[in-house]
Amino acid sequence: MTALAAETDHRVIGQPLRRREDPALLTGEARFLADLQVPGTLHLALVRSPYAHARIRSIDLAPALATPGVVAAFTGADLRGEWAGPLPCGWPVTPDMKQPAHLPLAAEVAHFAGDAVAVVVAESEYAAHDGAEAVVVDWEPLPAVVDLEEAAKDQTLVHPDLGTNVCYTWQLEPDAAAVERAFAEAAHTVSARFRQQRLIPSPMEPRGVLVVPQPFGGDFTVYSATQVPHILRVMLALTVGVPETSLRVVAPSVGGGFGSKLNVYAEEALALALARRLRRPVRWVEERSEHAVSTIQGRGQIQEIELAATAEGKVTAVRVRLLADMGAYLQLVTPGIPLLGAFLYAGVYDVPAYSFSCTALFTTLPPTDAYRGAGRPEATYAIERAMDLLAKKVGVGPEEIRRRNYIPADKFPYSSVAGLVYDSGNYAAALERCLERAGYAELRAEQARRRERGDRRQLGIGLSSYFEMCGLAPSRVLASLNYTAGGWEAATVRVLPTGKVQVVTGTSPHGQGHETCWAMIAADRLGVAPEDVEVLHSDTAVAPYGLDTYGSRSLAVGGSAIAVACDRVIEKARRIAAHQLEAAEEDVELVAGSFRVRGTPERQMPLAQVAFEAFTAHNLPEGLEPNLEASSHYDPTNFTFPFGTHLCVVELDTETGKVELVRYVAVDDCGVQVNPMIVEGQVHGGIVQGAAQALFEEASYDQDGTLRSASLLDYLVPSAAEVPSIETDHTVTPSPVNPLGVKGVGEAGTIGAAPAVMNAVLDALAPYGVEDLPMPATPERVWRAIHAGAAGSASAQGGSPA
Repeated sequence: MTALAAETDHRVIGQPLRRREDPALLTGEARFLADLQVPGTLHLALVRSPYAHARIRSIDLAPALATPGVVAAFTGADLRGEWAGPLPCGWPVTPDMKQPAHLPLAAEVAHFAGDAVAVVVAESEYAAHDGAEAVVVDWEPLPAVVDLEEAAKDQTLVHPDLGTNVCYTWQLEPDAAAVERAFAEAAHTVSARFRQQRLIPSPMEPRGVLVVPQPFGGDFTVYSATQVPHILRVMLALTVGVPETSLRVVAPSVGGGFGSKLNVYAEEALALALARRLRRPVRWVEERSEHAVSTIQGRGQIQEIELAATAEGKVTAVRVRLLADMGAYLQLVTPGIPLLGAFLYAGVYDVPAYSFSCTALFTTLPPTDAYRGAGRPEATYAIERAMDLLAKKVGVGPEEIRRRNYIPADKFPYSSVAGLVYDSGNYAAALERCLERAGYAELRAEQARRRERGDRRQLGIGLSSYFEMCGLAPSRVLASLNYTAGGWEAATVRVLPTGKVQVVTGTSPHGQGHETCWAMIAADRLGVAPEDVEVLHSDTAVAPYGLDTYGSRSLAVGGSAIAVACDRVIEKARRIAAHQLEAAEEDVELVAGSFRVRGTPERQMPLAQVAFEAFTAHNLPEGLEPNLEASSHYDPTNFTFPFGTHLCVVELDTETGKVELVRYVAVDDCGVQVNPMIVEGQVHGGIVQGAAQALFEEASYDQDGTLRSASLLDYLVPSAAEVPSIETDHTVTPSPVNPLGVKGVGEAGTIGAAPAVMNAVLDALAPYGVEDLPMPATPERVWRAIHAGAAGSASAQGGSPA
């Protein structure tokens, strides 16, 4: 074993180590789903509805079956007997929630443009697509339901058998009288309506699945580009009727997910069912245009938020009403996404009265589900936009209105009006560091000079103070929200006979750097070098227990499970070392990878030697089992609550409406940082996704439910050219609810970015009397807002409407 330096204060946690995953990714050695080659593999292609809502009169498969290379073709009716149950929804948020049966192939009615109605199986991918194009479907178009407010009227039903388009209503109102009283007594009120447009996740690698039947025993290996191999295994067993013991699920290298691969999709169930039926390997790989219409989408809400405040701007109540778009079906956690934000619309502010309600609605659009942030970006956007509106009413700056409302640092742990207990925080410190880092006073002075000169390029400055709940747990709390899974995570740590360390984790990375960070945690705990730690993951045969990766849970829950397992290994090793050194256990301590007797440091035994003694089992304490291994199924006591303040500076061209990001400063607090380099990368990526919602991305549908932004020519994903160099800084407020003091950072940038960018855009538009603008703030929308705004007001302040 490579020994670390002997200093007792040496720490691996906190070091900016380079990611061990990157060499394979950068040299092409990493194996993604499409890289896996299995002899005799058949390929799937799906026939998808071009209509958002249509009855299937008939499907003629004969032309497909006559296509060279096609082996088989099936309709939804042909495959009804393959399903033990519909595709799963794991979050029935209310007892009376409406849930339409969602089979992998629609048999009678297609409920969104992209809904699959037939599958073609062929010897090659090209033959499969040729066959799918040859299938003839006789459609009877039905009225589409695209608008949420129209859906709420129930004039056209997406699923007539349900009798309504309302999926559920959910309310959180601890004290209705207090809310009414606060608004009745308020010196200032703010009322705003915001639209969260649908977003299409755009990971570098689209989805894909390869199912390989084993030559005997009825077992199957499922390779999937998924975030959730363990959950996928359970749900496929329930949907396809294959015993869980007969399924091995492996996630190879996965090229990003952002929530879109946190799901159990129709294509995965189809591949398994057809591999079982045809007894041959079956592969499906998604095309980018197919991804746009068949993968879940994010967001999709209409938000109405009201604030009541004193004359000084102290918020006394927050009231929120949501319409949430479920799409045509409920995917794995679709109905729960609004609830992930339901507790957070009061933001980082000390608010005494709170009311939230959500009406979830079916539409003839693709299902929504978790997309980076999942409910928390939506909540943060509403409260942070509303706080800027309140600042204008009160007549103070956006930074000052926040100072007056933050939860004081000495109130933590803080029991919120919504019923959560926030673990730790110092929101004011993050704001002040952000303002100082940005040179806020000089930015405002430059803005004033440009307005006075009437410059064509006006400056906008936007702030956003955010927090989120992540590390979703404990399991009992999730049970109270009707979530069907737990919140625990599993880990096993082994010190092998040669002294090398093996960590088995139930988390499943898709770009986060788990192999690097998990090795750092084990190395730090055990006193070994990170390069002596191997991390095994993403294979249910290797890691049989796990709840996978989403919701910024991996470090707070999965990393903590590793720390607890390491501590258990240390305790067992201490017993062995004490026995070998003939010392009392309480006198033996682990220092830099060696067990030493306090007061006599020359009496020591390296961890590697202890591991070998545990392996030979020649001289172990009475009753102690051989080998140095321990497991943990860690279930936290609470969520964690990372936070921060972001500041965005934009230049707005008043003649063209173009908005350019010119500066972005982010101060985040994710508790203890295991690897600051990885934290910075996660923040950068998250900020770009949040800024993309504010300025570029929108799944745009016409009134018939046809997607108008089905390719990357029309759906604008930002490149490095559209993003300035992001300036990051941090504060560190450790979490008291887990052994590492960590909180989570994977979604933080996305949560803080969209309101910061939009507040900056609206700040630049303020001289024109513009108080709101739908996302994304495209040049056309900005230009129209300028010309529809108060041109006289702009002239009075030195601006120009043209």
